[in-house]
Amino acid sequence: MPETETTSNAADLARRRRKLRTGIVTSDKMQKTIVVTVKNLVRHRLYGRIVKQDKKFKVHDENNEAHIGDTVELMETRPLSKDKCWRLIRIVERAK
Repeated sequence: MPETETTSNAADLARRRRKLRTGIVTSDKMQKTIVVTVKNLVRHRLYGRIVKQDKKFKVHDENNEAHIGDTVELMETRPLSKDKCWRLIRIVERAK
């Protein structure tokens, strides 16, 4: 029994280290895939000014639940295709 506890603890630790992001769905036209835009505020390293950064992620949406305008939470995962290495965790807020 102690062996299974250590392996489950190791799996939990690995899962906690995965990156989490929150963003807005900008496209849902593909099957089982959505495009999510994540916005960040980053300080410019030379000038010190706060700069907005947008990054688009292709996210695996198994049940095609999310639609354009929804706020969603995503988690990093193993590569699922050439561009897809994120998966949908939950829909935080539906679009109005």
